[in-house]
Amino acid sequence: MKNEMQDFLTYLKVERRYSPETIHAYDRDIQHFYDYLTEVPIHSWNDVTVVDVRIYLGVLHRENYNRSSISRFLSSLRSFYHFLVERSIVETNPFASISYKKGKMRLPEFFYEDEIEKFIDSIDGNQSLDQRNKALVEVLYATGMRVSELTNLTLEQLDLENSIVLVIGKGSKERYVPIGDFARTALETYLEEGRKDLMAKERKDHSYVFVNHLGDPLTTNGVRYILEKLIQESGLTLKIHPHMLRHTFATHLLNNGADMRTVQELLGHVSLSSTQIYTHVTKEALQQNYQLYFPRSKAGKSEFDASAFNKNNGGKS
Repeated sequence: MKNEMQDFLTYLKVERRYSPETIHAYDRDIQHFYDYLTEVPIHSWNDVTVVDVRIYLGVLHRENYNRSSISRFLSSLRSFYHFLVERSIVETNPFASISYKKGKMRLPEFFYEDEIEKFIDSIDGNQSLDQRNKALVEVLYATGMRVSELTNLTLEQLDLENSIVLVIGKGSKERYVPIGDFARTALETYLEEGRKDLMAKERKDHSYVFVNHLGDPLTTNGVRYILEKLIQESGLTLKIHPHMLRHTFATHLLNNGADMRTVQELLGHVSLSSTQIYTHVTKEALQQNYQLYFPRSKAGKSEFDASAFNKNNGGKS
């Protein structure tokens, strides 16, 4: 059974070209199911039935996995069994008929426009790592690229003269994303000064754009550490995660009138449904503002709060 697991992971890496993080997630989910089967015991993937799957769902509940995690387990195992069926290792996919609702959708976390401005403005200094950090945050926000796409970004993918970046996403799919003036300027400064210094000091020679203090390519964990450190230094009372700047990019585009299809292309989403979650964010923001500022939004709220309005609009009337 272990051989089939390894074959599947190799397939994800070589044929599907999934990122190491995605492959690790599949490995973790399938390993959990394998450990469960070993205890039952069931000694063959082909012996697993729909009843076994439903019992396994109960096990996940007892282990206090939330609905979103259980849904992820099912998705991973459904894909794994699809692979086994395609290669005639098993006859049927016992996960194919299992449906599971995630429950209430969790909306993406994002920076408001004044928060992202404060965050970026807090990253100053002329040292090599300061220049790298500024460029890193500017590029993540300006392009909406995934952190794994950023860490794999090479000099050959940059066309700063035309303000365009070639992003290589999941499954090696390519997309061109424009880059704004602020991000381009920060990137040019980093490439001309900070990166050169870091590479020369350690005598490194490679084409990866973002490097650590040793001149080696940044890892996704490295980016996560940098972002957490920067948010603490900014004075903002927010928790940050690598995808937060991507969420912010998409939300701000939609809030300012961008077409959803355009945002889908920029994010590299295969399905429009993946992009539509951001409309829930913008609708929620609209609803909150409506409830706050419209005088007849709720019964008993008949007087317009002029002070709140003036505060939100810089005191203008």
